[in-house]
Amino acid sequence: MTQKLIYNKKVNAWCMYDWANSVYSLVITTAIFPIFYNSVTTSASGSDVVTFFGYNIVNSVLYSYSLSFSFLILTIIQPILSGIADYSGNKKFFLRLFMYLGSLSCMFLYFFDGTNIEFGIIFYVLASIGFTGSLVFYNAFLPEISTPENFDKISARGYSFGYVGSVILLIICLIIIQGFEFFGFESSKEATKFTFLLVGIWWIFFAQITLYYMQEKPKKIILNKKILTYGARELIKVWNYIKGVKNLKFYLLSYFFYSMGVQTIMLVASYFGDKEINLDQNKLIFTILIIQLIAIFGAYFFAYISRLKGNKFSLITMNICWIIVCLTAYYTTNEIQFYILAGAVGILMGGIQSLSRSTFSKLIPKDIGDTASFFNFYGISYNISVVIGTFSYGYIEQVTGSMRSSVLALTLFFVLGLTFLIFTKIKK
Repeated sequence: MTQKLIYNKKVNAWCMYDWANSVYSLVITTAIFPIFYNSVTTSASGSDVVTFFGYNIVNSVLYSYSLSFSFLILTIIQPILSGIADYSGNKKFFLRLFMYLGSLSCMFLYFFDGTNIEFGIIFYVLASIGFTGSLVFYNAFLPEISTPENFDKISARGYSFGYVGSVILLIICLIIIQGFEFFGFESSKEATKFTFLLVGIWWIFFAQITLYYMQEKPKKIILNKKILTYGARELIKVWNYIKGVKNLKFYLLSYFFYSMGVQTIMLVASYFGDKEINLDQNKLIFTILIIQLIAIFGAYFFAYISRLKGNKFSLITMNICWIIVCLTAYYTTNEIQFYILAGAVGILMGGIQSLSRSTFSKLIPKDIGDTASFFNFYGISYNISVVIGTFSYGYIEQVTGSMRSSVLALTLFFVLGLTFLIFTKIKK
């Protein structure tokens, strides 16, 4: 297939949703909001304990638990919504629904200032649900816009769009925060809150391109009990199918375990640099910016390695590297070590996200008409892995009083993921 056919309008429009929503994962979950949250929830005396609905809890532990809760909620409601989407043939409707939920919730974070901790956590949870929920229906379009031999390239292209788009907005946000007086803000805090509005606006605006080109022919349906349980019944069918396909079953188990580690690291990395390495805000955000740029290289690099050696070889290599990253992080104590570690995370982050999605697309049976049920199962595996990963991270920190112990514990998830991956046969 020629380059022109691979990257047609529909493919580029699909990739644009990565461009649209990745600003949430960078600005809200990785770079600016976690640092802002830590700043406004740490008292002048240095205490990091906050009161949440009458309970005293460490701010970073609450942050981890809120992420875990958002993915738990999504895991519960997702089968119902995806079932309706499958039954009606209208994935785009739910893509739009979750997109608006996530983007508008980001905009409401503008009103969070640290004194209203419950307000901030609620909209942070809703933004997380909107972001992750939309990805389920977005990913389900991949097998419909391309053929298996191009899944790796197109998946990597999508993530690259996301990295570039999110970096552009992050740079704009940094300029606004650093030059807050020039832009008419009273303080850097006010400028920071304004960036949350920008995330929502960016997300909504560029998502319209994807929504315009992703065409479907929805069927008129009437909601009833049968339709509401359709998603659960489809998941059971998918699970019964997967149980009989050894490679697909082992791959999903592998993905389930190593995702616990990967997603948790991505979600709490900036917090680790802030609390354990004591990096100031500018250095930390600059480091995260570099990680995003390196991740673009990582996505294409491992797509290239997969073309030469196969997806399995690339995924095994990355899991081994993730284990090394966790062990190294436990002993990381200064800026230079943290920067080197961040570079490694960037390369691995870009590669493993892209290849995980495309590998699953290749393993889905070719005679399946609607892929949404399989991607729904894939998405729920992802959600549960994040629930367990982030909850474990927060709980271990709460018990031990150290994030380092939490990072070290993530090694076990990668070891389990690697073990199942070794026994998975994936065609080169």
